[in-house]
Amino acid sequence: MPKIIWHSLVIILGAAAIACGFNWFLVPHQLLSGGVSGISMLLGYFTNLNLSIMYFVLNIPLLVAGWFILGRRFIILSIVSVAATSWFIGLLPVSAVATDPLLSCVFGGVLVGIGTGVSFRVGGSTGGLDIVGSIFTRNRDFPIGTVMAGMNGAIILLAGYLNNNWNIALASMVSIYVTGKVLDLIHISHVKVTLYIITNETEAMLKKLLTRPRGVTKIKTQGAYTDIEKDMLMTVTTRYELVEIKRIIKETDPKAFVNIVETVGVMGSFRRS
Repeated sequence: MPKIIWHSLVIILGAAAIACGFNWFLVPHQLLSGGVSGISMLLGYFTNLNLSIMYFVLNIPLLVAGWFILGRRFIILSIVSVAATSWFIGLLPVSAVATDPLLSCVFGGVLVGIGTGVSFRVGGSTGGLDIVGSIFTRNRDFPIGTVMAGMNGAIILLAGYLNNNWNIALASMVSIYVTGKVLDLIHISHVKVTLYIITNETEAMLKKLLTRPRGVTKIKTQGAYTDIEKDMLMTVTTRYELVEIKRIIKETDPKAFVNIVETVGVMGSFRRS
């Protein structure tokens, strides 16, 4: 329970960052974000519909679909994010922090990327096409920010064509690109690493490592200089889980030699979620 409360608080802070990006940078210059928020902005710009209400309403079908595909915990946190973002959008005044549209699209994109990234980092999302992107990357090692930028870019190009204002469309594309890059810097579960661990505490190390959802391979090695035989453990994990594995290694055998290398790709039965 304390963990889910902490994650909810992080998501609420992320929602505040997204709302700041919208109301202080994008909306004053009539720039667009991507996906559901972009559609909500278009409706808000050309009708009397309220942005915060439309953002919440348009997310409902995607949240329902995600409930059955991505699991309850993910969607519950996503609901918290959507509700908090809608509330902050309605609460914060629309006021331009920067008068330059280019600066606004960059810094607005950074804030939206930070808010979205921390939501993914704790196991949720900000709703909208984040859910579609999560479904798409669930069993594939694609950076989710890149996937979302591609989907959002298509929506912005369509909006530019329909609105016949390519300045807004192109500036919005910059914002979406920045959002995707910031998101990929924070949300790094697609980055895999391989650990080679040479230890004298093989059994104790295995006992702790095998409690985690990753396989471990034991390889017999022999030191070329000392001629002493030792065991080397090899495991592949994500950047998220690397901190926990380092803690296990230090607690079990502080003198263990560990080589950590980034993994280009993984084939076979590797759990990605």
